[in-house]
Amino acid sequence: MTTTTAPDDARPGARVASRGALVFGAALLVLAVSALVGARYGLLLLIGLGFGIVLEGFRFGFAGPWRRTIRERDPAGTVAQLLSIGLVALAAFPLLATHGQELIGAHAPIGFAMIGGAFVFGACMQIVMGCGSGTLVNAGSGNAVSLLALPFFAIGSFFGADHLLWWTGLGTAPTVALSGTTGLLVTLAALAAVSAFLWLRAPADKRVMPRRFWIAAICLAGLAIANLVVAGQPWGVVYGLGLWAAKGATALGADLSGSAFWGTPGNVERLAQPLLTDVTSLTNLGIVGGASLVAAWRAGLGGGLPDLPARAWIATVIAGFLLGYSSRLAFGCNVGAFFSGISTGSLHGWAWFAAAFGGAFYGIKLRPILGLEARS
Repeated sequence: MTTTTAPDDARPGARVASRGALVFGAALLVLAVSALVGARYGLLLLIGLGFGIVLEGFRFGFAGPWRRTIRERDPAGTVAQLLSIGLVALAAFPLLATHGQELIGAHAPIGFAMIGGAFVFGACMQIVMGCGSGTLVNAGSGNAVSLLALPFFAIGSFFGADHLLWWTGLGTAPTVALSGTTGLLVTLAALAAVSAFLWLRAPADKRVMPRRFWIAAICLAGLAIANLVVAGQPWGVVYGLGLWAAKGATALGADLSGSAFWGTPGNVERLAQPLLTDVTSLTNLGIVGGASLVAAWRAGLGGGLPDLPARAWIATVIAGFLLGYSSRLAFGCNVGAFFSGISTGSLHGWAWFAAAFGGAFYGIKLRPILGLEARS
């Protein structure tokens, strides 16, 4: 008598083996980077993997919660972002005060280009449903729109950086950064006030914070604090993407020595160094890898090519480029300007938040017009 094993009986064992292989592969990659360029860089890649795992694993981000806050008056995701920023501030303010020689904050001036850039970014992130980190996460999980937007995001960041001095020449105010106990208390009070406003204006049935948002906010804060300590700077995204495009341009023979941005000594040095020694690039790569890990752990990457008209794909290319370009003018995206800016005391983080949130209203309206709502 012959017995056969049903496919369903074999599947759990195969799934455990494949998941084990995923974890082993990620650990091996971190160890390889540590061996090649140093333990600090391996740790940064691990932190980046953590960002990707948290953002994709808990379905936590920036573009989606803002969309729900605007369209449905559901404040939970946006309030969770503000909570996470507050938790980072509790650690970042004392760290910057006591280790100012080793650590820097995400501080930048407010100006015409900065506000306009943030507004455009807010609109475009709703068009493609992804900010800087969101585009990386969605690309890592196989989202076709984000996979198309990502390279143009990098190209836009490259050109935005190259033109940055011209734009800032239109007028900027001095950089203002809150610090010390007073600065921390002001920041926490402002975060609490915005959270309370969003919460109280929501319908009663929307005043619920899902457990996953609490967990994600705390985990994201822990990773951001770790990034500050290990990298010596707050969590950022946009510079790394622009650097990828700049390295691509130099590989193709472009001479960037005359660039007002890429030709500066610090950036010339970074262009000459291996990509794995750039702290922002490492966490960006980790975000993509972490999101891919979660997607593969669940079921597999991607969901097929969405049924979108040609104008939607054209809009994705344009919006992707504008995401990169505008975020350089705004001194960062939701991560580098909003999240890290506010959590390290920069006043420009608040200006960025207001301008980008205003832009998001228009991006939400443009998205269906551009054909980016999938057909049923």
